[in-house]
Amino acid sequence: MQFPEYKASDFGKVAVLMGGESAERTISLESGRAVYDALCNSGIDAHAIDFNKNEFQQLISNNFDRVFIALHGRGGEDGTIQGALESVGLPYTGSDVLSSALAMDKTRSKALWSNAGLPTPDAVELNQLSNWQQIAEQLKLPIMVKPVREGSSVGASKVTEVHDLFSAWEQANEFDNHVMAESWIEGDEYTIPVLGDIVLPMIKLETKRDFYDYKAKYEDDDTKYICPCGLDEKTESSLGELALQACRSLGVSGWSRVDLMIDKNNQAWLIEVNTVPGMTSHSLVPMAAKHIGLSFEELVIQILATSLDTTVEKGVQK
Repeated sequence: MQFPEYKASDFGKVAVLMGGESAERTISLESGRAVYDALCNSGIDAHAIDFNKNEFQQLISNNFDRVFIALHGRGGEDGTIQGALESVGLPYTGSDVLSSALAMDKTRSKALWSNAGLPTPDAVELNQLSNWQQIAEQLKLPIMVKPVREGSSVGASKVTEVHDLFSAWEQANEFDNHVMAESWIEGDEYTIPVLGDIVLPMIKLETKRDFYDYKAKYEDDDTKYICPCGLDEKTESSLGELALQACRSLGVSGWSRVDLMIDKNNQAWLIEVNTVPGMTSHSLVPMAAKHIGLSFEELVIQILATSLDTTVEKGVQK
């Protein structure tokens, strides 16, 4: 698979935004440092910024040419920083304001998928006055409860009894005042990294936990990442096209990672799209890239190049 080649001079002075103030701050710092090191190793004039809203003036006053967004969660992945960067004419990696916001909001992304005829589990939003018995009857136990606008499975839990729904809502509500209940899909978990219009190899995720939660993602040593994923070529190609459709329906561009489940009837179900996937030692996009011979440094440069490819598209005037 061939990717365009770039020189360090193509990018100018690059700010790598990491950290932030979301529940995923720790993971973002790890992603950002890995990206920063890779850019420096490639001879690019990169600068690491542990970002908060008070640091924004630094981006303007230090004459950066573009921004690599390594901020996970709200503030970095929901269109907030994208809008701020557009307001000052700074090109950035990944999706634009609207598509970032849509992908971050699981309720809205699922609604768009459903309207487009794409398969995604049924879901409803919850609040403290929800009729828990009615929710259980509508979605059928077990049920997944999770924050609408968080990533890394923060605050998510599997509920098997009606009387546990309220406590699951309380747990998720600590991270977001918008909480959803989603039909539980029993089956295998997969993820599909997307770079531009290129679908990278699928990865199958295996954990001893009930689902691929925060601890399975970042703490467990026995979580298995299987690439090649074991599916036949025709099936993987079909699922890759589904991933592209999921991204296009939200307007997602640049790079992303599509998470899905495949149930016992071989039906695929879209779960979510991540517009700023992790770039840590446990992360999945680098794993898929490595399988096709793309090193971590080369992957980072291809992602950085999305700030070149989409500058006009985002309406950025530098």
